[in-house]
Amino acid sequence: MSIIWTIIIGFLAGVVAKFIMPGNNEPSGFIMTTILGIVGAFVASYLGQALNWYKAGESAGFIGSVVGAVIVLVIYGFVAGNRRAV
Repeated sequence: MSIIWTIIIGFLAGVVAKFIMPGNNEPSGFIMTTILGIVGAFVASYLGQALNWYKAGESAGFIGSVVGAVIVLVIYGFVAGNRRAV
């Protein structure tokens, strides 16, 4: 059940992250927003567990997932920006 909640929270976090960081290099579309948020939620969960902010098996909350999605969006912007410049 924890993975399902991570996916749901991740989707919402992806939508919020796209509103926080609009730009030309961002992924567009419903599927990419969902993937962005889910990856951000997993990044936040594992990063929080590595830093001992969360216990083992505990997932990040909504704010942590938004922060993770913004991190993933920034990384995507650097990679996609470099790819488009070439």
